[in-house]
Amino acid sequence: MSRSSLSRAFFFLLQRDLLLAFRRRAEVVNPLLFFVLVISLFPLGVGNKPQLLQDMAPGVIWVAALLAAMLSLESIFRSDFEDGSLEQLLLSAQPAPLLVLAKVTAHWLVTGVPLIITAPLLGMLLGLPGQSIGVLMLTLLLGTPVLSLIGAIGVALTVGLRRGGIILSLLVLPLYVPVLIFASNAVEMAMAGLPIVAQLNILAALLFLALALTPLATTAALRISVS
Repeated sequence: MSRSSLSRAFFFLLQRDLLLAFRRRAEVVNPLLFFVLVISLFPLGVGNKPQLLQDMAPGVIWVAALLAAMLSLESIFRSDFEDGSLEQLLLSAQPAPLLVLAKVTAHWLVTGVPLIITAPLLGMLLGLPGQSIGVLMLTLLLGTPVLSLIGAIGVALTVGLRRGGIILSLLVLPLYVPVLIFASNAVEMAMAGLPIVAQLNILAALLFLALALTPLATTAALRISVS
């Protein structure tokens, strides 16, 4: 199988999923609205305590991003499972892990990228200092793809269940903890003017590890779910 045919299959499926997401705009907008609303409510709840808001900002933004990513996870495979195209995808002559990676990439583009774009404004709302805004965006750039890649495994395991949302949360949330810890810690260290290289290196390592392993695990989980 030539490299050009693999890349054509990848980009064709990516384009298809982006087009479907554009047609179902509500599913794309809901996680972003959730992200913005949750963070916007914190200044109202905490009150006139700018220092407390600033101290809480890294954790608040990252927890909101994590939950917003979870809201949209089921859309990765649900419609394909219901209309039967998921089985065709698994029986395709193209490597299934590559096609899974294309679907997860599309999910990240329509759910993760909007969070990265809006995060600086929300960071300023919570009083994040200027030097830590860039670090916040960098951690989201490294961390949100990991959320989509890990979440895809949970969705693949629960796609055949009628009410798999709770099980999906129980499966996926513990695996999100390392990303949450290192990403929010990197922003806190940047706020304090301390080095953040170690945290960013760990996030990059998690991303490469997830890129290498999760498509294989997701494919195996999908084969179990559709069999």
